[in-house]
Amino acid sequence: MTSKVTYNGGLRTTCLHLRSENEFITDAPVDNNGKGEAFSPTDTVATGLASCMMTMMGIKARDLQVDLVGSTAEVTKHMAANPRRITKIEVRLQLPEKTSEKHRKILEHTANTCPVHYSLHPDIEKEIEFHWTK
Repeated sequence: MTSKVTYNGGLRTTCLHLRSENEFITDAPVDNNGKGEAFSPTDTVATGLASCMMTMMGIKARDLQVDLVGSTAEVTKHMAANPRRITKIEVRLQLPEKTSEKHRKILEHTANTCPVHYSLHPDIEKEIEFHWTK
């Protein structure tokens, strides 16, 4: 088992990662009857895409001896109704300018083939931008 999710009431859950015992909470968003005081479940999905992309890039960067420390990703999630769902995830990555063109291409390919990217439904549009300016 990977995790345990407990419903706390008030549209809030506590999510426990069993191996590390790290936890986080989720709240329903304000536009769906919630307080919006924490990540919503769909926020975690969108954020998970960026986190996975950066993790996979980090693994490859280590192999290439490229330093990505301090890189960031800005995530924007778009929702639709009937049924309520994620329709689009925008990820804008800010990465070190000093990275060679060859390594940039390898790292971008690595990001675009991460497990979460492949796991998301094909109807979810993914708009990914790489900015090598940090």
